[in-house]
Amino acid sequence: MREGRGERRLDTLLQEDLGDKPYRSIEGDASLGLLILCDHAENIIPEAYGTLGLRPEDLHRHIAYDLGAAGVAERLAEALGAPALLASFSRLLIDPNRGLDDPTLVMQISDGLIVPGNAGIDEAEVAARIERYYRPYHLAVERAVEAGLAAGRPPVLLSMHSFTQAWKGVPRPWAIGVLWDKDPRLALPLLEGLRAIPGIEVGDNVPYSGQLKGDTLYRHGTVRGLAHALVEIRQDLILGAEGQAEWAMRLAEVMRKVMSGGGPLHAIELHGSHTDLARVEGAAPDRGERRPLMDEKTRVELEAAAFRRLVEHFRERTDVQNIELMELAGFCRNCLSGWYQEAAAEKGVALSKDEAREIVYGMPYEAWKAKFQTEAPAKPRKRAG
Repeated sequence: MREGRGERRLDTLLQEDLGDKPYRSIEGDASLGLLILCDHAENIIPEAYGTLGLRPEDLHRHIAYDLGAAGVAERLAEALGAPALLASFSRLLIDPNRGLDDPTLVMQISDGLIVPGNAGIDEAEVAARIERYYRPYHLAVERAVEAGLAAGRPPVLLSMHSFTQAWKGVPRPWAIGVLWDKDPRLALPLLEGLRAIPGIEVGDNVPYSGQLKGDTLYRHGTVRGLAHALVEIRQDLILGAEGQAEWAMRLAEVMRKVMSGGGPLHAIELHGSHTDLARVEGAAPDRGERRPLMDEKTRVELEAAAFRRLVEHFRERTDVQNIELMELAGFCRNCLSGWYQEAAAEKGVALSKDEAREIVYGMPYEAWKAKFQTEAPAKPRKRAG
């Protein structure tokens, strides 16, 4: 088992050959009914991409991978004798824990940092990364699920991640969190088992929400009716081999109890997702799946009203600069006008770039810049880590 992943030299990160498989697999007994996943295991970027224009130290930050998560996943798989799959490319290249239509699939700005190698990326390059890295990883997960089904026990999916100990200067108190959507079969007993460990604070759907349509567990768990949960461990607790071994041991003990509990854990049940407006076909009627909230005409009218309110808000808040919007939200007024122009083109409406911008800005773009745009302040460079 390799250790000290976060300390590998930059030249190793860039020169390491991913081979034919952009993932690593750990052999295990499929009949156990458990598959361990680690989407953000590595910070490796193929040599052809260089550092994506980032400083070398940025590749050792959480924006590139989940520090410590791979070490825990490997040790947990070894302790339980379960199979595991770990993506072997950086999330900066393409994020395997995002749906294909997710705007953060290839991050152009991460934690306020522009990723030059991803800025302005075209559809052809995104498609190439999907075929070379994203799709093979998910095909491997599908094959592992099929192996479990063939062994006679639908596998429980446990995904290992890690989170920073603070966000924007605010400490995060949780040692570990369990993320889940609508399927409680694994998440609730897992939370119960972790809360029995003395001296740690356990989060339920923190520091993130488990309700992310198209992510790994949605794709392989929710859609297929397999019990699943995502575990987030605070990174300062698992930076070294000792912490990784400790948390793998804790999780192994909890998972043994959960897996021996019986019940519907290994049944195929379609619980649906809070991200779905419509009820999942075939789901049990008493699970609380959402029905469509409105007809299509009403939905379009409400979305149009929300768009008009957003544009009005942007026109009122001329003190908020586009660069600030990009850094915090990943889009700005220019993005909005571009989307407006694209939507018009799809409907066969001729609308120029300047006309689309004037709709959003409420005046010609050059006039807005002259009146409201300020010089971007020089910002001190953040220290790594």
